[in-house]
Amino acid sequence: MSGIAELAEKYDGFIVDLWGVVHDGIKTYPGVIDCLRQLRAAGKSMVFLSNAPRRAVAVGRALNAMHITPDLYTGVMSSGEAVHIAMRDRVDPEFAGLGSKLYHLGPERDRDIFTDLAYEDVAEPGLADFILNTGPDDYLGPDDPSVYEPALNAGLAAGLPMICANPDLEVIRDGKRIICAGILAQWYEARGGTVIQRGKPDPAIYAPTLAMLGTARERTLVVGDSLRTDIAGAKAAGIDSCWVLSGIHALHAEDAPAEAARAGMAPVAILPAFNW
Repeated sequence: MSGIAELAEKYDGFIVDLWGVVHDGIKTYPGVIDCLRQLRAAGKSMVFLSNAPRRAVAVGRALNAMHITPDLYTGVMSSGEAVHIAMRDRVDPEFAGLGSKLYHLGPERDRDIFTDLAYEDVAEPGLADFILNTGPDDYLGPDDPSVYEPALNAGLAAGLPMICANPDLEVIRDGKRIICAGILAQWYEARGGTVIQRGKPDPAIYAPTLAMLGTARERTLVVGDSLRTDIAGAKAAGIDSCWVLSGIHALHAEDAPAEAARAGMAPVAILPAFNW
């Protein structure tokens, strides 16, 4: 199978990952915009589902800058949006008792998750009720997780729960592998810290995504580049998936079926890229 065109007739809706499928953090992959246009011309609904640790509107602005305009998709859902809603509404038991003081571990661009909510952002973990982890910051950088250990250890010493707004461990940005919030959360949890995550592969994020998409589960296809988040999340939610090899795994096509089987995954298709 060489492209999405061979799958289009079977599905009415597409849930498409962004980083590693549509773009590399800087630019869209070749053929992606044409594929989006072809799907829309065929009357398909499409929602981008991203583990981006920021609001959906910010994701939309970034897409627009890459010439992916709103006419090419139905909507956007992000892990950051899911965390924002949970922090705002506080009806989820895991969020209801968090307290009002947070320590933000992450870059300035991710502050839209909480800036319009009734939380105080404190300067150090020892003053906080919980850690909001959106990933590496702009000062220590996205290359070495060990540079974040002082803040993480301070959180552990204070017994703080951590909210992780991006379960991804790493992504490829313009050909370079960089760490994400998920790897810091993994470190924290391995040392006894409590971690609350929202986003793929948690099947809960697919409910609002399907509602936005407006298609039946059995007529919907998830397209993603990560076995751990995209393909596993689709399996947990009971939705068919298509694994594309343009992103994090960087496998040769002939090696992909065995890799998927080793991970216990069975995508309905494996494609070299998100092309028509």
